Amino acid sequence: MKKFLVLCLFTGFFLDCTDVTSDVTEKSPEIKQLAANNNAESIPSGQQTTIMEVPTKPKFSADYIMGKFNPEVDDLFEEIPVGTASRKGMYMRKEALKAFLVMADSAKNDGINLQIISATRNFFRQKQIWEAKWTGARLVDKKDLSKSIKDPVKRAQKILEFSSMPGTSRHHWGTDIDINNLKNKYFEKGKGLKEYDWLNANAKKYGFCQTYTAFGKDRPHGYHEEKWHWSYKPLSKEITNTAKRIMSNDNITGFLGSETAKEIDVLNKYILGVNPNCSH
Repeated sequence: MKKFLVLCLFTGFFLDCTDVTSDVTEKSPEIKQLAANNNAESIPSGQQTTIMEVPTKPKFSADYIMGKFNPEVDDLFEEIPVGTASRKGMYMRKEALKAFLVMADSAKNDGINLQIISATRNFFRQKQIWEAKWTGARLVDKKDLSKSIKDPVKRAQKILEFSSMPGTSRHHWGTDIDINNLKNKYFEKGKGLKEYDWLNANAKKYGFCQTYTAFGKDRPHGYHEEKWHWSYKPLSKEITNTAKRIMSNDNITGFLGSETAKEIDVLNKYILGVNPNCSH
């Protein structure tokens, strides 16, 4: 693992720090020797030598994980061509889109049509969706939840059956997409079943995995099964593991009902509550 070591020489007048980057393993005995030898002849007498470890900066920031950016102006993202997408204005990470296009071409050769019907949604779009359901402006199961469920935790849990809290959706990342239909029943027979069977047999070849499988021993929490939701694992696995390291339920703020995140434990039960094949 890469480490950043700083050699600091303390004198009465100044602090002199020299950055040293190396693998602290058997392959870098010079660094190990430096850390062990505070009386090296090259260090003048009377100066104190200290080795300090500088933490590496995560590749994905908390703001990125929470979708607090605009994919339309982010160089890491690209608009999905109409036809591949069901409408204009949808974006994906460039790497994920490239992999999907290859997968879609392969599927077409087998008589299967794959089309993206939902892709990147940033924090602010997710906030609109969530708060519309929270306030009753958008019905859930034909009900105004602001009237039918007064308890905030229970109301949040009801919305979580269908929608993510802002800042917690994998759709923020540009790696996750919804394919062809948003109902499990569609994929249980006929054309939909053929599409789902093809994805199960082939998607992993192109880096994709089904994010939310049926509940079971390996996935006891999180969103209900979504046969349409697929993730580009080469990127999403790393983002998931970064979220596990740097995120907490206290990060999940800035929208109506956010105070329920900690009691529900949204981080562990929802952000991390995915198909193990997508995170390992």
